[in-house]
Amino acid sequence: MRMSVEQPLWRALTAYRVLTMLYAVGLFATAYDEYDHPGVAVVYFVVLFVWTLATLPRVQNAAACTKRFLAVDLAVALTGILLTPIAVSDQHIQSGGPTLPSIWTAGSVLAYAIKGGWRWAAFASTPVAAANLIERGAPARDTVHNVILVWVAAIAIGYVVEVARASERTLARALEIEAATRERERLARDIHDGVLQVLAMVQRRGLVIGGEAAELGRMAGEQEVALRTLVSGGLLPLSRASEDAADGAVVRVVEEPSPDEDGPVDLRALLAPYAAARVSFAEPGAPVLLPAPAAKELSAAVGAALDNVRRHAGEHARAWILVEDEPGEVVVTVRDDGPGIPEGRLAQAEGEGRLGVALSIRGRLRELGGSAELISTPGQGTEVELKVPKDAKAGQR
Repeated sequence: MRMSVEQPLWRALTAYRVLTMLYAVGLFATAYDEYDHPGVAVVYFVVLFVWTLATLPRVQNAAACTKRFLAVDLAVALTGILLTPIAVSDQHIQSGGPTLPSIWTAGSVLAYAIKGGWRWAAFASTPVAAANLIERGAPARDTVHNVILVWVAAIAIGYVVEVARASERTLARALEIEAATRERERLARDIHDGVLQVLAMVQRRGLVIGGEAAELGRMAGEQEVALRTLVSGGLLPLSRASEDAADGAVVRVVEEPSPDEDGPVDLRALLAPYAAARVSFAEPGAPVLLPAPAAKELSAAVGAALDNVRRHAGEHARAWILVEDEPGEVVVTVRDDGPGIPEGRLAQAEGEGRLGVALSIRGRLRELGGSAELISTPGQGTEVELKVPKDAKAGQR
């Protein structure tokens, strides 16, 4: 059951219209002697009485309160104001006596405010102000005071209604997200208790049996990682995945931000597709925001580091990606359990013209104003630590 924060305003407006209509009739009855043409006033009050009661369903909610109704309702109020000089004596007008509809007119303006906000309220208040000035014949102090009071009150209420509607939309969205999160958690529990365990078992048994079963186990492991990512983090899905039979590598293509997009993007969404059967991905629970060009370059550097793991550590080596969101920078660590890099091997590779680490990793980070540190111990694997400042922009020197 959905609660509307503006519904109490419609109920209050309904009561206001009835009470102010009775109040206007009561004023006429008590000041009957001041009317030069009481018949005009009687006819108007009969119309006002019938109109107010007949249109009560129109002020029950925003859907029933149509633009056509608002226009006619405002016309009824303006007609009553302009008929006042015909019905009452000049002394009544000069003494600042009330118009025929009196404060019932404010109900018409408030209907505009609740229906359309402060702009609609300002629009409806303008003809009411003009009609009051015409009725009085001159901008007297009390008339100007009443006009400004109605104007300010209607605009203020209209603004409050707009804020209330925005809050209601935010609350509704939050409730939808909460419901979706609970459903995802329920599905994640069911999947974890069934499908994920089966896939993990197939992967382990396939590696033990070998042959075609090993290939089946590897595919089951990849599906386990993809399914676990889907039900746990809600990160961006892969747009395409294909298998390179020659190298046994999975080629993953993710949807990246467009080149002209300068807004921040979640780095986790770009790194999550790198997760695989032998690549574990650990990230914070909150978004890790970086400028789009910097996030793309950092993601490419991580991809280059994983390529080195596949080439030099062997297809059976495991790798881990860890994302840390520090106050002033983002740190991404890529670690593997391969044989490590012999001392002096990187310098030798650069001398031979193979600049994968120098250009693909360190060069990218240097242009972002960050750094790349490579730590490797023979027999204990390799660790690449990538640091990028949060205000980094691609191409800076």
